[in-house]
Amino acid sequence: MTISATDVKELRERSGAGIMDAKGALQEADGDMDKAMELLRVKGQAQAAKRGERAASEGLVQSYVHHNGRVGAMVEVACETDFVARNDEFVEFTREIASHVAAAAPMYVSGEDVPEDTREAEMRVFREQAAGEGKPEDVQQKIAEGRMRKWLEENVLLNQAHINADKHDGQTIEQMRAALAANTGENVVIRRFARFQIGE
Repeated sequence: MTISATDVKELRERSGAGIMDAKGALQEADGDMDKAMELLRVKGQAQAAKRGERAASEGLVQSYVHHNGRVGAMVEVACETDFVARNDEFVEFTREIASHVAAAAPMYVSGEDVPEDTREAEMRVFREQAAGEGKPEDVQQKIAEGRMRKWLEENVLLNQAHINADKHDGQTIEQMRAALAANTGENVVIRRFARFQIGE
């Protein structure tokens, strides 16, 4: 089957995959765009899992201070080699993360960083809110779980959509991180951040 350059381009834009990976996935999927996306995701997850086992001991500490000087952030982003840490794409990524942290004020890097007692406390609140709405119990649980997912999206850095949605096509920080890892072929880890605001 002949795969058009337009289809390859569309798949690359949707997935962040390289040209050959996108073309190969489309050929394997007989031109089916959704199936090709699924194939790339499976392949990407397998590659990311392998990369995730490799030590990320290089990287950058990047800072951002808003133009009014009232809010700023510092982030530590790690990778495997000094070569990638100096790569323009990696440097730009760290800047984007620092400016996002300053604007979006996440509380945790990943969902695993949220303490269990915090999760339980939030779920109790969401369950009580749902119970007060007079819905059946099974519906209350679904409402509480939905609100918990929303809370994690709002408070966990990797789950947040980047504040500059137009520039980043509405991607989450995790999607941006995964795309950078795929492009560099290295394990990329957002280790930690600190946010500063006058009066807080």
